[in-house]
Amino acid sequence: MSKTRFPDGFLWGGALAANQCEGAWNVGGKGLSVADCSLYKAHVDPKDYKALHHISSADIAAAEACTEIGPYPKRRGIDFYHRYREDLDLLAQMGFKTLRVSIQWTRIFPKGIETEPNEAGLAFYESLFTEMRARGIEPLVTLHHYEMPLHLVNHYDGWYRREVVGFFLRFTETVFRRYRHLVKYWLSFNEIDSAFRHPFSTMGICEDRHPKEKLEEIIWQGLHHQLVASALATKQLHAIIPGAQMGCMVTSLLSYPETCRPENCLKAVRDNRDNLTISDVQVHGVYPPSALSAWRKRDIKIVMEQGDEEILKAYPVDFVSFSYYMSMVSSVNEAEREKVGGNVTSGVKNPYLPVSDWGWQIDPIGLTISLIELYDRYRKPLFVVENGLGARDKLVDGTVEDDYRIAYFRDHISAIGDALDEGVDVMGFTAWGCIDSVSLSTSQMSKRYGFIYVDCDDEGHGSMSRIPKKSFSWYRDVIASNGAGF
Repeated sequence: MSKTRFPDGFLWGGALAANQCEGAWNVGGKGLSVADCSLYKAHVDPKDYKALHHISSADIAAAEACTEIGPYPKRRGIDFYHRYREDLDLLAQMGFKTLRVSIQWTRIFPKGIETEPNEAGLAFYESLFTEMRARGIEPLVTLHHYEMPLHLVNHYDGWYRREVVGFFLRFTETVFRRYRHLVKYWLSFNEIDSAFRHPFSTMGICEDRHPKEKLEEIIWQGLHHQLVASALATKQLHAIIPGAQMGCMVTSLLSYPETCRPENCLKAVRDNRDNLTISDVQVHGVYPPSALSAWRKRDIKIVMEQGDEEILKAYPVDFVSFSYYMSMVSSVNEAEREKVGGNVTSGVKNPYLPVSDWGWQIDPIGLTISLIELYDRYRKPLFVVENGLGARDKLVDGTVEDDYRIAYFRDHISAIGDALDEGVDVMGFTAWGCIDSVSLSTSQMSKRYGFIYVDCDDEGHGSMSRIPKKSFSWYRDVIASNGAGF
């Protein structure tokens, strides 16, 4: 039972990413993106996060040579590109107030460098947003969600090169103007802080093309370019769509000290501070002293053009959105401790928390803590735009009895209610993968998050039919009551 009625206008809904759900990878003039190189690695340990995400130059060449879906499940997705009206009807039945989606850059500018946009791509998203509005669903649109044009990877070293800022701003201006009457809420970069965890999907940096000793500096340089691009896109948005709002999107990686040993407490403070470095820049408009100190100590030199610092300061984001799946543990003896997996990284096991099928630590109280700490730090509205449970759902007699997912969401939504009781300003909640789709990290379909089951297995076999799970009606009732009781 939620302890408080959620505020009027609270944006209940779900979240999807174009590269994980749309499919139609070579339809309508779309170009190749980094996601079209993501392999299904059935043999890799789910805890080996680096191996799951690593894409080499040889992998890129193989993906470019493959003219079929092949071993690249994100090319298939769940065929949302052709089935979005059917899917929106189901989400409308649940009473969704908002749906978070993303725009594939390569549908609008197939290589990223064109001077004129691809009309077929523009028309697709215009239809998608129009159909959402017709069903009373507010679009929440991510501009850059692990969908960078592969051409920019091969010819510009991804976001490492400054020219990409200009290419991106051409894309953002195009979509802002085209959808100015359809979209009010935007996010610039999905989990922008993930650049160090998986630089290829986040910023198009192929690690084997750079000296290992320079990789950290190269990633920081790419992040600086993304931060400048985010600020300038915010400037564009406010000029083109008065009243529209831009949010940042970061990963909440709340970390507890393993014990009250001072060394563990200090490590937790540092880990939590590092986790918020990028959002600090997007909210406050300056690099925090801790980042500048780290650059000096590690001899990292970031090239900034004249005016960059003023741009960052002048155009901060309007709200802070984040993903929350699990908490972490900080230990100075990490190498000696038992590890668990996760959606973003592996870490030390917390003995007080249960784990999911994929080894994620389930910690709803951590969401309350994250909301309180983020609001205390930023004093801007917060938006929980990803939260969910990946599980091995079983379809039996035409349904999925996913009581475990209901319990997970009940606890996490209650945790948001607890934060609201503490005075935190929360705009909304979008459950991740509200329709089963291809997993980001493992490229599996068997890692299911949705309220709606999609008949497709890891190899792509199945009818793609949509089947509501037990959680479908449960979440419908939560939305109908505005979180008053569930």
